[in-house]
Amino acid sequence: MNAPIEHLPAAAEADAAADALRREKKAAFEANKLSKRLHRQVGQAVTDFNMIEDGDKVMVCLSGGKDSYSMLDILLNLQKRAPIRFEIVAVNLDQKQPGFPADVLPNYLQGLGIPFHIETQDTYSIVKKHIPEGQTMCSLCSRLRRGILYRVAGELGATKVALGHHRDDMVVTMLMNMFFGSRMKGMPPKLVSDDGRHVVIRPLAYVAESDLARWAAYRQFPIIPCTLCGSQDNLQRVQVKKMIHEWERQHPGRIDSMFSAIDRKSTRLNSSHSS
Repeated sequence: MNAPIEHLPAAAEADAAADALRREKKAAFEANKLSKRLHRQVGQAVTDFNMIEDGDKVMVCLSGGKDSYSMLDILLNLQKRAPIRFEIVAVNLDQKQPGFPADVLPNYLQGLGIPFHIETQDTYSIVKKHIPEGQTMCSLCSRLRRGILYRVAGELGATKVALGHHRDDMVVTMLMNMFFGSRMKGMPPKLVSDDGRHVVIRPLAYVAESDLARWAAYRQFPIIPCTLCGSQDNLQRVQVKKMIHEWERQHPGRIDSMFSAIDRKSTRLNSSHSS
């Protein structure tokens, strides 16, 4: 016998509530699984390459993008349960890009209640002055940024400088060096600067970019877009990244296979070379 008409709306509402509850439980389950994977992968990279040692002061470079936010978030969690004691100081380089929201990162870091430093240097004007319109800005921008971060690390007494490069970045760098540089050189998870004064670590070395995007969305980080280089769609790096992601779409697991193919011994040897 059919249910009375007046009962149908109530039944529909109950079904909708049940569906919403199931979706919420599934989302929580997936987020917990992602969290465990990310923390395990970062912890494994830190252990494999002896990235962080007892008494270290780690300068976590924060750009405002999904990768560096995730790196800081995970390292702070690992710090709480690590068997060693180490400090974390977050550092952002404000390069005076037009429209850069200078208050976003200080507000976020103050909310976390952790030590941080905002370094203001107008590298944007320098890059725009020396690089013709339409040409890649990465090389000069990277050199300027690296020099400033090394100086700040020294001033803050940081023993390690943590950068947010992930597994996909490392694969792309290897392919770019092969395609455009005729050399087999990767991006080492740990390296020492030319003068031997700074140790750079990449705790996200084992982490997939897609997982970082999901984590950033789940954690709702206040993402700041990069207007200096992020909009240069013709960059070789962007094109190579699109290529490997298309491979991954057609053949799932391809990026993992390429990453696994990177010789770990040569990567470790490269860790004694400068960035």
